[in-house]
Amino acid sequence: MKIIKILLKLLPYETAYAHCDIPCGIYDPFMAQRAAHTIIRMTHLLSEIKQDDDLTSDHAIARITHVKEEHSNLLEEELETLRNDYFKEEHFKDYPTLNGLFTKTLKAAAKARQEINMEAAEEVLSGVLEISEIFFKAKNVKSVRVKSIYPTEREVILHE
Repeated sequence: MKIIKILLKLLPYETAYAHCDIPCGIYDPFMAQRAAHTIIRMTHLLSEIKQDDDLTSDHAIARITHVKEEHSNLLEEELETLRNDYFKEEHFKDYPTLNGLFTKTLKAAAKARQEINMEAAEEVLSGVLEISEIFFKAKNVKSVRVKSIYPTEREVILHE
């Protein structure tokens, strides 16, 4: 045991982060979908702000931007967890567009974070919905698109 402790001190290592430290098998695209809807909603709210009262509008812009960035970070974390921990090599073979879909969606998320860009925000949601459908197909579960209850009035992917 002492030898192992000595070796661990001598050898460089990096901490790895994952969904959890145990292969728990608990994966779900719900959080990514909710984050995508939030990005759309915050983008919409930012585009509606009137510059009448500088202090009030500056405060609103700061708060809404903060929420949009938090949900962009959450979305990226959730998508990377699905991509790196849930989806395996066989999934990427069965769904050859999946890796490109992750890349495209994550790039759109970066653009939606950097700008007040509804087109990018919509692209994020579209990609997340497609990824969600593939996720449920890979689990052999039937999915269904339904209108969300959110103010975005866009769809979400649920399973039956």
